[in-house]
Amino acid sequence: MAKAGKYAAFGLALLLATWILPGHAQQPAPEQDLLDIWQMALQRDPIYAASRAGREAEQEKIPQARARLLPYISADAVAEQSDRRRISGMNDSRSDGRALWSLTLTQPIIDLRAWGGLEQAEYIAGLADIQQANAYQDLLLRVSQAYFDVLAAQDTLRALRAQKAAIDTQLRAARQGFELGSTTIADTYEAQSRLDLINANELQAENLLQLSRDQLARLINERPGRLATLPSDTALPAPTPNRLTDWMDQSRQSSLEVTYAELTARIAETQIEIAKAERYPRLSLQAQTGSATDRGLYETNNGPRSLNSSVGLQLSIPIFTGGGISSVVREQTSRLQQARYSLENARRQAVEATQRHFSGVTSGLAQISALQAAERSSLASLQANQTGYEVGVRVNIDVLNAQQQLYETQRGLARARYDTLMNGLRLKASSGILTDQDIVAINELLSD
Repeated sequence: MAKAGKYAAFGLALLLATWILPGHAQQPAPEQDLLDIWQMALQRDPIYAASRAGREAEQEKIPQARARLLPYISADAVAEQSDRRRISGMNDSRSDGRALWSLTLTQPIIDLRAWGGLEQAEYIAGLADIQQANAYQDLLLRVSQAYFDVLAAQDTLRALRAQKAAIDTQLRAARQGFELGSTTIADTYEAQSRLDLINANELQAENLLQLSRDQLARLINERPGRLATLPSDTALPAPTPNRLTDWMDQSRQSSLEVTYAELTARIAETQIEIAKAERYPRLSLQAQTGSATDRGLYETNNGPRSLNSSVGLQLSIPIFTGGGISSVVREQTSRLQQARYSLENARRQAVEATQRHFSGVTSGLAQISALQAAERSSLASLQANQTGYEVGVRVNIDVLNAQQQLYETQRGLARARYDTLMNGLRLKASSGILTDQDIVAINELLSD
């Protein structure tokens, strides 16, 4: 006994040394919260990066359109050498050389089509800004959804394992009761069938958790670590303002889809003006200077050299274009009507999405309260059935049903909490006011 005590003391000292020594200390993996995931996704998500690059490309349409209103200079140069021989007697030949260059400056003075193109380019750049803002909101939603999907999968797996442990305990009790003769073999079969079903559900839940983590990893380009969770006693905020009409007015005016459709309609309007401008005259200032040298054209083989300069106005007036301009105007007028109908549809869709997500938040909060009450009732029912089973007034199937009801309620409660938070984010997105501050606000609700 003394020798065994000595070994036990030595083992305890070794275990303590393992905990204390820095080289052997087991450090927990760093925890990541929603804000950490968002910041990584903002830098690494390829979809958002592609949208940002596309926006920068569309901004270049403004200087390209402005360049058509600014002066431009072109330079031309020609160098020629010709050798001519007579057919009769190839010895009689003549070589001619010619060289010239010119420098031309053109400054548009009146070009309504170019001015319309500049206005249209500014609208196109505005469209790119809207698309970039929409991609930003979309990334916020995708990150939040992927994060909550992982938490929901973890909650589901945790509830299934707790239910599995409870069923396993009930199975052992049924086997013991059958051995003592107090229960029938049917209780054992019933508990075993529930356990087998839970094992299958557990495998499915593990696969779902893996897929959810893979989806989150795709956004941040690395495997996520331990995630901060949403405590079960956290009160979720109601929408602010808590009136549907306010949200509908906001979405009707500020929804990104509505703004995008409005800019598209304005582009169609400018396209009509650009098409009409094809009928108007164009006036530009043109200045040119150049030099020409001819050699071999004269017997002295020493041709003249000239330097010419000119300044003038160039006026171009289209008279007849075969009806092409009128056809383009009619085409763009129909395009404008199409854009206006799309704008009206965008307003209706924004209002409908706002109504759906506002209802999702309010009904989600009510559903959470109802499921919390159902969880308390299910827990009380389980405890009562377990007590009744122990005293013989309840059978095994009653306890198993009470267990299943409790854990299904817990899984539904967890899913309802995440869905309510996502509906709150989508409500703001449909109104065009979703920002990273909403991520910060949700992140404050999370804990270890």
